[in-house]
Amino acid sequence: MSISPVSQNALLGIERGTNGLKRNAAEIASADQMNGEAKRDVAAPLVESLQSTAQVESAVKVLQAEGRMLGALLDVKA
Repeated sequence: MSISPVSQNALLGIERGTNGLKRNAAEIASADQMNGEAKRDVAAPLVESLQSTAQVESAVKVLQAEGRMLGALLDVKA
C-alpha cells in the first residue's frame, strides 16, 4: 500500500513541527538561556513553539480529513 501525496505532506508537516518543538525546547532550556547569555530573547523560541504546535495540529487535521474522504469513498463503493 502506498502513501498518498496528501498523507506524505501531512506527515512531513508533523515531522517538521515536532522537530521545531524539540529545537525550541532545547533552546529555552539551554544553559545560555538560564545564564542570561543567550543570543536570542526567550520570547522568540516560545513564539516559534506556538507556530510549530499550530503546524502539527494543521497537519493532523489534513490526515483526518483525508481519512474521512477515503471512508466516504469506500462507503459509496460498498
